[in-house]
Amino acid sequence: MFDPRVLALAEAVLAEARTKKLRIVTAESCTGGLVAGALTEIAGSSDVFERGFVTYSNAAKVDELAVPDSILQAHGAVSEATARAMAEGALRHAQADVSVAVTGVAGPSGGSAEKPVGLVQFAAARNGHPTIAAEHRFGSIGRDKIRAASVEVALNLLRRQIG
Repeated sequence: MFDPRVLALAEAVLAEARTKKLRIVTAESCTGGLVAGALTEIAGSSDVFERGFVTYSNAAKVDELAVPDSILQAHGAVSEATARAMAEGALRHAQADVSVAVTGVAGPSGGSAEKPVGLVQFAAARNGHPTIAAEHRFGSIGRDKIRAASVEVALNLLRRQIG
C-alpha cells in the first residue's frame, strides 16, 4: 500500500518515539489519514501511536482540535498558523506527547494565486518544546503525488520533533 521508503521512515519514527517513550498523534486534512495509515501499517505501532484526527473541513478543525475560528478567518485553512494550531490542538485532545499536522491544497482544483495547488503546510508539536513548521510547494504534480509527498514530509518533520 505504501512505498517501501515511506514504511522504513514510519518504522524509524516509531522506533525513535518508542526509545524516548513518546506517544504520537496526527492531525490531517489534505492527506486524509495517510500519515496515520503509514504509521499503523507497521506492526506493533499501537504502543506508540495514540490516535489520528482527520479534520478535512474547517468545522472539524474547530470542533475536534479547537483551532480558533479567528485563525481560519485571518489566515485560511492552508496556512502555517492553522497547521501550528492543528498540531497543538491534537496534543491537547489526545493522550500523546508529540504530534504532526498537515493541511494543504492537493488539487486538482481549489488553488489560487496566493495558495496554489501543491501548497502544503506542516507543523509538529511536542510537549515542552517549541512547535516547528514547514511549507512545501510541490506544484501541480497530481493529487496522488502531492498527498504521497506530504506523508513523507510529515513523517520527517515528526522525526525531527522527536529527535
